[in-house]
Amino acid sequence: MAEIGQIIGEKYEILTQIGKGGMSTVYLARDQRLNKQWAIKEVKKDARDENDEEVSQSAIAEANMIKDLDNNNIVRITDIIETEDVIYIVEDFVEGRTLAEILVKEGPQPQERVIGWAIQLCKALEYLHTREKPIIYRDMKPANVMLQTEGSSWEDDKIKIIDFGIARTYKEENNEDTKLLGTRGYAAPEQFGGLGQTDARTDIYCLGKTLYCLLTGQAPYDNMDPIRVWNPSLDSGLEYIIDKCIKSKPEERFQSCAELIYALEHYQEYGEEYRKAQADKLKKFSIVAILSIVFIIVGGVLLIVRSKITNDDYDINIVQAEKAATPEERISYYEKAIEVKPGETKPYIGMIEAMKDDASFTTKESDILTSVVTTNNEVLKDQEDYAELAFEIGKIYWYYYDYGKSDGHDNQITRMKSSIQWFTDAVDYGSESDDFYQMARVYMKIGEFNRDITMNVQEASDKGEYAEYWDSVKELIEYIDSQEETNEFVQLEIYKLAYSTIETYGKKLKADKVQEDDVREIYTKVTYDIQNMSTTSDTTEEVKVNLISRKEAVEAAITNAYREQVIANE
Repeated sequence: MAEIGQIIGEKYEILTQIGKGGMSTVYLARDQRLNKQWAIKEVKKDARDENDEEVSQSAIAEANMIKDLDNNNIVRITDIIETEDVIYIVEDFVEGRTLAEILVKEGPQPQERVIGWAIQLCKALEYLHTREKPIIYRDMKPANVMLQTEGSSWEDDKIKIIDFGIARTYKEENNEDTKLLGTRGYAAPEQFGGLGQTDARTDIYCLGKTLYCLLTGQAPYDNMDPIRVWNPSLDSGLEYIIDKCIKSKPEERFQSCAELIYALEHYQEYGEEYRKAQADKLKKFSIVAILSIVFIIVGGVLLIVRSKITNDDYDINIVQAEKAATPEERISYYEKAIEVKPGETKPYIGMIEAMKDDASFTTKESDILTSVVTTNNEVLKDQEDYAELAFEIGKIYWYYYDYGKSDGHDNQITRMKSSIQWFTDAVDYGSESDDFYQMARVYMKIGEFNRDITMNVQEASDKGEYAEYWDSVKELIEYIDSQEETNEFVQLEIYKLAYSTIETYGKKLKADKVQEDDVREIYTKVTYDIQNMSTTSDTTEEVKVNLISRKEAVEAAITNAYREQVIANE
């Protein structure tokens, strides 16, 4: 056990003990060189947990898992120091109070404050879930969240997740997790064996239980009463959202934190009052319809006039959208047209075209598009051309979505993951006779490969997948070549995918019996097209220049991947 004043790792001076558990002790320490305070977790190498496994191994695994994370709502690990008997993990010293401590002292929290916390936690979890190797947290609860700073208003609160003791990387093909891990009451059913493995929806369940506790002050339990049993003043929309989060079956919960964030930001739309207002509208419409039938003879002319007015309103908004000077104005007019005729797909397609006008599909635009499609989901899916609309939505997410994009970071994997559900709809609601059908399947397969491959590698179940993936990439290139007119941004994105595939999976392609000549043929064709492409915007020119700068590295990747084959032939 460390002593006060002891120097760890030749620079960390132990100041005081700030926490102690059954298997570790936490100290406040000062970096003598930087004069900065850190928290140091001390783990004895011979300590064992309830599964009779060495705690030190899980501590190292935890540290290695999160040492490269960089998110304002997640504690950072900066150093790992190992001695003969002890492991010291140096991490952020987070001052503040845990949400559990706040509950004990202050009781249930106001719903607006809890919603603000929830959105921050969702963004942190979404960050974990969308890593190249997705991380499932699995232990969300008030005791593991620190309110680091309290502002003058709830909007200024800053919270941070502080304990990653049972987090894991997601493994796609596991039937179930091998350990019974999690905090009873907060943990999802699948965390306790026999009901499937944990995934992103597990964290959504744990977060739902956490929000329940923060709003009601009640410890979570089986078959919980709705939150408004404890506090009738809470919003019914928030009650619906929490009930959906904590469904026993993962497929009945929100399927991603991005989806949950949208719900929390629009929670009033999920409430009884909102749904009642919608039902009242439907009721009024029904009454009008019945009266129209009763008075069909005397009201026939009026109905024709009304229909003409509706069509005129719709047509006027479509014309105004087509004439609008800015994408924002076009989007606004298309929204109005959708309000008049929600089952017509033309304004949705027009809205999509406007949103990708600047080659960037923002999260705000995503919210708008998702809202109008979700609101009119049932009527849209009854339309013959819904599959084509789903295909276009999939493409705007695939090529233009800017969520998670930053300087020096290509969010291509996030874009692919966000598009899968729409390409799946295009396949499910389309038919093989549709022009887009085969390409929807290709996009879907490429997206699913990039979503699943990291976990399949960890499970050693990836053999044979790379050749099929390569065929899909080639099919996408052939599809683009077959088009009389091709958007240059789309074309460059596909070429970028080809380059990335060769660089990342060159040796895997060889192992899956993909011939070197095949890879070089695609490389040569793509490189020629890139170099001879005439760009018309600064954005596409920047992408083109970047790809040209990578061509030697891509060619080197082919040479390195097939080097052993060359040596063997010699």
